[in-house]
Amino acid sequence: MAAVDIRDNLLSISWVDSSWIPILNTGTVLDYFSERSNPFYDRTCNNEVVKMQRLTLDHLNQMVGVEYILLHAQEPILFIIRKQQRQSPTQAIPLADYYIIAGVIWSTQDLTAIHGIQSAFDEAMSYCRYHPSKGYWWHFKDQEERDKAKPKTKKKEEASSFFQRQRVDSLLLELRHKFPPKFIQQKTGEKPVPVEQIKKEPEQPAETIKQEEKEPVKPPQGTTPKAPPEKRMRLQ
Repeated sequence: MAAVDIRDNLLSISWVDSSWIPILNTGTVLDYFSERSNPFYDRTCNNEVVKMQRLTLDHLNQMVGVEYILLHAQEPILFIIRKQQRQSPTQAIPLADYYIIAGVIWSTQDLTAIHGIQSAFDEAMSYCRYHPSKGYWWHFKDQEERDKAKPKTKKKEEASSFFQRQRVDSLLLELRHKFPPKFIQQKTGEKPVPVEQIKKEPEQPAETIKQEEKEPVKPPQGTTPKAPPEKRMRLQ
């Protein structure tokens, strides 16, 4: 059987040197990470060159190649080391992150793979559409081209039923009673005016109307009322 190199699957392993745990801090954590028995450390990196030439870590910014930096520290329990590809003093591409928790070093997913997954997810989300009446659906560019090629057919609108019209009228009437209009337009084209400014026509009192009905009609002066014609007896 062929031998399996542990570097082929670094996610399933961890590494620790208990002798370093009491003295781990921001100044010693990179030295701890650069131990030769650490399987996560690449001895061809620029950190090894700086270490052999007895230079400070500030010289890493002036070099090109793989390097390790301290990304985050929460002494004494947590440290995050980043492996990155230095291209210029101001540009570096992240390659991987390593967590040191209570002295134990763990590897995370390859950041290049995470970047690819994130890019695929962002592209998939760009095709997602939503509307309150339709919900969620996918809208792809080729589908848009096929929709443009199809002849457009007008859909016939279905007439509303009597129940729907009656229901709408009742709802509108109920809303009118709850929220009476504050403005009214008396004629088409005129400016709406407040309801309070509209004067109602004065109504005649009921007593006056009754008196007018009781008064008899008087004949004009100088004329005498005619008596009803006498009835003559018919002779047989």
